[in-house]
Amino acid sequence: MEQRVLILAPFGRDADVIAEVLNKDNRSCLACRDADALTEALDAGAGTALIAEEALADQRATRLFEWLEHQPAWSDFPFILLAATGTGRRSPRGLEALERLGNVVVLERPLNSETLRRAVASGLRARARQYESRRHLAERIEAQEALVQLNDSLESRIAERTHELASANNRLMMEIHERAKVQAVLVQSQKMEALGQLTGGIAHDFNNLLNVIMVNSELIARVSSDERIRSMAATVKRATERGAKLTGQLLTFSRNSNLDLKAVDVVALLQGMRDIITVSLGSGISYSNEFESDEMWTQADANQLELAVLNLAINARDAMPGGGQLRVSVKERPAPDQTLAEGQYVVIEVTDTGSGIPPDIVTRVFDPFFTTKPIGKGTGLGLSQVYGIARQAGGTARLVSEEGVGTTVELWLPMRERVAPQNAEASNTEANAVGEKRVLVIEDDSEVRAMLVESLRMLGYNVTEAADGRAGLNRLADDNPDLLMVDFAMPGMNGIDVIAEARRMRSDLPVILATGYADVDISGLSVERCTVLRKPFQLDDLARSIRLGLIA
Repeated sequence: MEQRVLILAPFGRDADVIAEVLNKDNRSCLACRDADALTEALDAGAGTALIAEEALADQRATRLFEWLEHQPAWSDFPFILLAATGTGRRSPRGLEALERLGNVVVLERPLNSETLRRAVASGLRARARQYESRRHLAERIEAQEALVQLNDSLESRIAERTHELASANNRLMMEIHERAKVQAVLVQSQKMEALGQLTGGIAHDFNNLLNVIMVNSELIARVSSDERIRSMAATVKRATERGAKLTGQLLTFSRNSNLDLKAVDVVALLQGMRDIITVSLGSGISYSNEFESDEMWTQADANQLELAVLNLAINARDAMPGGGQLRVSVKERPAPDQTLAEGQYVVIEVTDTGSGIPPDIVTRVFDPFFTTKPIGKGTGLGLSQVYGIARQAGGTARLVSEEGVGTTVELWLPMRERVAPQNAEASNTEANAVGEKRVLVIEDDSEVRAMLVESLRMLGYNVTEAADGRAGLNRLADDNPDLLMVDFAMPGMNGIDVIAEARRMRSDLPVILATGYADVDISGLSVERCTVLRKPFQLDDLARSIRLGLIA
């Protein structure tokens, strides 16, 4: 009962649709006919409640608001309010209703099923913690009652037990203090989780927009013979690449991005970065490297690791406005404590002779959006991104600083065995993979679909298209494509559902799954020849993925 999801959406089929979405996660759902029925269900126990905004109009929720006002001290029941599309500025009555609900998340309809499921999961987790707090409170009350009874029965021995009682009281105060600290960490964790979910959804929408702009700017540059127009298109592309980099930083911070983890020789990577780091530092800062051996291998995303080191170098430069020294060294060290798994680690140390960081803010430097730089000089995502990259590679990041002396940032990455270079043998086959190949594109966003179709036709493919999963499956037999390209987030059937159905029709059909979500995982698909293409991608990325898909 305490994990039920209550649904108050009395008009239309909203309640049934919501229940169908949540049933996929094995949620126990109860649709309530009105606010009074919802209040009765709350008395019986629930984990969260979804309420359509119109159900609160015309004083329909008087009993509900009275129930909220009389909640126990441990309770702050989580609500999810489903707002109508285009509601604009709410009336004073609507704002009052939101205020009286208290712990409420507002979602605007129409809803994305993933957003709804995550909001419900977050609400259930928050309520579960409240029930856990209630249990702890009851245990404490019982303990306190037992203590009172014991005190009443032992009044004759108060004098000889004074010291023991004082010690017990000190222990109790320490427990209360520790519990308060744990609660503060818990609240911060909830905030970070919600922020991570929000950034993941925003980044998906931006990735679609950036992809349309990026590829169309490349198409303009290819078809135009006017050098001025080509220059403008190049400027647009550079701007979209900066936007893509920002969304990538947000996704890395929110721990939602899937890094391309491969064997990387850290020594070779840093040697290849020497020129760009030197240019970034300027002439006033001397730069040096120190390596314990010629090769030191780890499992990481090479591009993200380069970005992390470059971020640290730029931060060091900003901390040394009058010049100084920057040293990047690579060492092999065992795990220093239990925060890391046992084994050997590659440690990248970035040390500067800058101004250092005050002790009172050292513990906050890896927090997202925290920065000591002036407004407009930093996003506060740099060190958070560095920490996220290290954690997703199986390691961690640490920082030691002393004011007036300098700062050292350490990236601890698990060491792995050396990997021999592989010979690329598929170049000739790739070059001949276009021919008269047919590609079926399934994409619900009309602008993205038009961009994909135009790009593939310019690359020499025969292209057919469909606006949703069902329409694409209906075309599959007639079009008989050599490759299927499908978007992940679509209404009705998502991309993974479409792939599963298409493979039942043609088990050997190569597939490319395009997505702006960073945490899409195809490992659960029992299929071969399936490639994920992350948005926003460039025209060359699209061409390469299509070629590799056709020859796989």
